[in-house]
Amino acid sequence: QVQLVESGGGLVQAGDSLRLSCAASVRAFSSYAMAWFRQAPGKEREFVAAISASSLRRYYAEAVKGRFTISRDNAKNTVYLQMNTLKPEDTAAYYCAADPRALTSDKRQYDYWGQGTQVTVSS
Repeated sequence: QVQLVESGGGLVQAGDSLRLSCAASVRAFSSYAMAWFRQAPGKEREFVAAISASSLRRYYAEAVKGRFTISRDNAKNTVYLQMNTLKPEDTAAYYCAADPRALTSDKRQYDYWGQGTQVTVSS
């Protein structure tokens, strides 16, 4: 059983920063690829960033490259998403996801999901 709990969302102004955290209750967290996705009202859930189990590989959506950074602390079973220079179009519910098999941006491949944390960016 894998449980993922996101935190750190909130209401900020354009240009501000936020750091999201995702705490995982799972054995062998260090063997899971982890990712962040987001979903705005009326839109499909979309890929934001992913990180391999060892942190050696990281992928980002074009819309967030250069502004967001994904990282993980395997000793704390936690993955982070540092979001800088936030824009109103970043407003969404942010979800973390875990996959024991492979690093991917395809949401269909992820077995485990958190409940989400809301990020709202005002202009």
